[in-house]
Amino acid sequence: MVLPVVAYGDPVLRKVSQEIDQDYKNLNELIENMFETMYDSNGVGIAAPQIGRDIRLFVVDCSPFAEDEDYEDVKEELETFKKVFINPKKISESEGDEWKFAEGCLSIPHVHEEVSRPESITLEYYDENWVKHTETFSDIRARVIQHEYDHLEGKLFIDYISSFKKKLISNKLKNITKGNVKTSYKMKFPI
Repeated sequence: MVLPVVAYGDPVLRKVSQEIDQDYKNLNELIENMFETMYDSNGVGIAAPQIGRDIRLFVVDCSPFAEDEDYEDVKEELETFKKVFINPKKISESEGDEWKFAEGCLSIPHVHEEVSRPESITLEYYDENWVKHTETFSDIRARVIQHEYDHLEGKLFIDYISSFKKKLISNKLKNITKGNVKTSYKMKFPI
């Protein structure tokens, strides 16, 4: 089932999310719904706060990047990179050189800003079968994961841009909060 994406301004996007356990009600259905919602809105990742749940869960599918010539050296890995992250924790500080990329967010439609992030990150997390993993991710996969992980910490990509750029987009953000924005996907607005 496609769920509405929570828009910028909703307090759930600024909460630090809570861990869940294996008994979390209808978890498999929720994961399936998150993937459906992400695909319906043409996203490559979605975190539980973006559908109104303050739990430590996000899903990603980086296969759309496999067609980008910038990632030709990891094309095969990207084609099959579809993952569920439950209760993720950073176990090392982000590693490598920082690089810029114009990020967007389903909760902040039609806003894209360059954000610098490290090229790799190491996480400990559980998958949908409650198997524990410790993995290091690099390239565009690391960026998508860092973006979604930030949602669980109550952070948004616009928190990384300058005060000047925030002023430039402030009217867009106000309009999003009020629901004065058109999207091809369902959204839930705070006002």
